[in-house]
Amino acid sequence: MEFNLNKIPCFGIAGNFTGHLEQAGEATDFQNVQTKEENAPKAIFPTYIPGAKSPVPDFLGIFPFSSESIIFPRGEEKLQIEPECAILCKMQWAEGRLKAVIPVKFGASNDCSIRKPGAKKISMKKNWGKCSKGLSENLISIDEFSQSGILRRYRIACFLSRGGKLFDYGEDSPVSGYNYIFEKLTAWIVETFNTQKDEGAAEDIRSYLSSTGEPETALISIGATRYTEFGEKTFIQPEDETIIVLYPQDKYTNEKIRELAASGTLDDSEVSILRQKASLI
Repeated sequence: MEFNLNKIPCFGIAGNFTGHLEQAGEATDFQNVQTKEENAPKAIFPTYIPGAKSPVPDFLGIFPFSSESIIFPRGEEKLQIEPECAILCKMQWAEGRLKAVIPVKFGASNDCSIRKPGAKKISMKKNWGKCSKGLSENLISIDEFSQSGILRRYRIACFLSRGGKLFDYGEDSPVSGYNYIFEKLTAWIVETFNTQKDEGAAEDIRSYLSSTGEPETALISIGATRYTEFGEKTFIQPEDETIIVLYPQDKYTNEKIRELAASGTLDDSEVSILRQKASLI
């Protein structure tokens, strides 16, 4: 499937991995959100809406993705990597509503976030301009988005390279470890796109999608994994390199992935890797 990321809406999911919101200090943002299950995701938030026009905030019309760089926003210091699996989806519509979401590709994503207490909306901590998000150039085809499909093989690893040393930043986690994944996740995405309201930290994403003319394709990062103790307490600094890897666990161990990431020699079409250098504007 060919696509141009500049021309499709992009979103993230909050609270889809147990413990991440608490580590990120964002659990209170969703304390009043009612979910059908205790471990259900909390919300879908926008990161990029091409050709943004009312009611979409102007800043969401700035393309934020890069496969090479993270640029610090002016006046902000508390940036953290958010290691995620992103899915490129076909969107099916009928009678003005989203009817189905069909994942067709997946890859490593950095939903990099500013830790900014008091921000009214999640998106205000996510898109601060060019090079504020990351997506691997190698997206891998999905045969079927189910427990028997390709993603059952994959894990997410995350590292920070600083001063010539490599640190474990995120807990090495299976993609199947998301609270909502596969058919349960796509059903939740469809319902949430159609029903989420402009309340608390969440936004009326259905109206945002309508402003783009019911797009046929969207990118959705499905949630950040938990941090290691180092990752929870460490913010990105200029000259750091952030590394996120989606790798097949039947082909590599975490130790081997770590070794190859450190040496910069990880080159495998079955691996989706994202390396971004952090810099000031």
